[in-house]
Amino acid sequence: MGKLLTKIEDILHLGGCLGLVAVAGLINADILLRLLFNRPVQIQFELTELYLMPALAMLSLSRVFRDGGHLALDFVPEHLPGSWGTVVAKLRLLLPAVFFAAVTWMSGKFALEAIVHGDVEYGAVDWPLGWAYAVVPLGCGVLVLRLLHDAFTRGPWSEPTTNPMGGKLNETYE
Repeated sequence: MGKLLTKIEDILHLGGCLGLVAVAGLINADILLRLLFNRPVQIQFELTELYLMPALAMLSLSRVFRDGGHLALDFVPEHLPGSWGTVVAKLRLLLPAVFFAAVTWMSGKFALEAIVHGDVEYGAVDWPLGWAYAVVPLGCGVLVLRLLHDAFTRGPWSEPTTNPMGGKLNETYE
């Protein structure tokens, strides 16, 4: 299960990164076309606002958590000794899992209703909103799976599985 989850996270993260590249490309193309030819990229704002920004914000959630790159407000030491330490470590994963499961459920219902009803944002193009909304339950749902996986596998908890510097996790860099 862990390897499959890691592959899904990596694919979604790639999608989020490609969304960021697309945002940068569209904004720069819009700037250059306005400056040089007085012709904007008509779809840039709506595509960015409705699809690309939510995708780049939501699709990488689980991968970023897995790599330890998330923001956290810690008021309890991360690793406590003994059985209380195990309970606290699991609660630190299960409580957010409950919250993100609720977000997944509610946003999934919202996205499904928009898909079923054919909700559309009218603009330069008629944008189907359900598919724009679908990235929220997708990103949060995979995060819930990661949190549950990490809570019910043996520790150490919150250790990244990939190294942003490349190479082995325990290597030192000078």
